[in-house]
Amino acid sequence: MTARVRGFTCGWLETDLGGLLEGGEGRIRIPVLSYVVEHPKGTLVFDTGLHTDMRDDPAGRIGSLAEYFASELAAGTAVHERAEALDATLDMVVCSHLHFDHCGGNALLGDVPVVVQRREWEAAHGADPLGSYLSADFDTGQEMRLVDGEHDLFGDGSVVCIPTPGHTAGHQSLRVRTAAREIVLTGDACYFRRSLEELRLPIFGHDRDDQLRSFDLLRSLEARGAHLVFGHDPAQWVDDAVVAL
Repeated sequence: MTARVRGFTCGWLETDLGGLLEGGEGRIRIPVLSYVVEHPKGTLVFDTGLHTDMRDDPAGRIGSLAEYFASELAAGTAVHERAEALDATLDMVVCSHLHFDHCGGNALLGDVPVVVQRREWEAAHGADPLGSYLSADFDTGQEMRLVDGEHDLFGDGSVVCIPTPGHTAGHQSLRVRTAAREIVLTGDACYFRRSLEELRLPIFGHDRDDQLRSFDLLRSLEARGAHLVFGHDPAQWVDDAVVAL
């Protein structure tokens, strides 16, 4: 079986490039991304972008992180608004990791189970006290499906969670087989193509060595023909468009 993937922005952030890319200078505006993945056995969202509280009170939602990230969330672009516009009935949410710009919209999707790596869940609940986790984003009352390592979501190899730790302890990317090609949604395992090509990491991260090993995995997948969609690369996106991948 194959799946269909549609990607879109669920907000934008502006921050210092130097925080995201070693040696970077100046400011950069980056997309906050989400994807609807449709499979004959069900439909999921991979990452959920920013919560709608960011429209009116960013500091109230993300605290001191608002000092580092200026945010935009246009009307109609929050994840539940996107899903409604795409007429997508969701069976699950899959989170690459539990930072505010990747799981902020979880609660907006209602009573939908959430798939996350067990190591990430544990990191967010005290194992990594310096990991910039905000419990309002993920302690939502939704059913949590904790997985360990590579996880085949529909049992046929077409939509698979692949561990890519480093940015956080339990980060995962998503490998999707469509009719046209294999796609890897990297999440924050790799922000930009420049990151991968130049081996330039963010200045903050859980484990630098793990990040580099995840880079190696992504490079090997690309060498075997996979199309990589990077976590925050503005070169891959048009403002607020829905893109069929």
